[in-house]
Amino acid sequence: MTSPSYLWEKQKHTDKLEVFDCPEFNPYDGFKRDPSGFYLLVKVDFATYRIEVAICNKDHVIEIIFSGRKSQDVYESILAYEKKNKRIWFKDKTHIAYLGKELKKAEIALALGHNSYFQE
Repeated sequence: MTSPSYLWEKQKHTDKLEVFDCPEFNPYDGFKRDPSGFYLLVKVDFATYRIEVAICNKDHVIEIIFSGRKSQDVYESILAYEKKNKRIWFKDKTHIAYLGKELKKAEIALALGHNSYFQE
């Protein structure tokens, strides 16, 4: 599209504003492992009212578990730990976005109080 059918109120925009129509993504066909070899597991623990993220290595061994009450607490801690300890768990930005998506889904399930969370 070369011009939008709407403009956001009070927001300046360039004369060459482009609106990109995003194709639907299939998470199963589009799945790729992170080049680092690491992956993550996310779960909701209703007994402790916490979200947990396990970082696993390429040999499927959990190296560390992060636990927090809110999604932002968890992802901020993961990224700070990674930086402080010079770890590289996420080389591909799509995996960072995936972490954020899964954490928010887990947080919503926790807030609703029913075990509706499943990791994609």
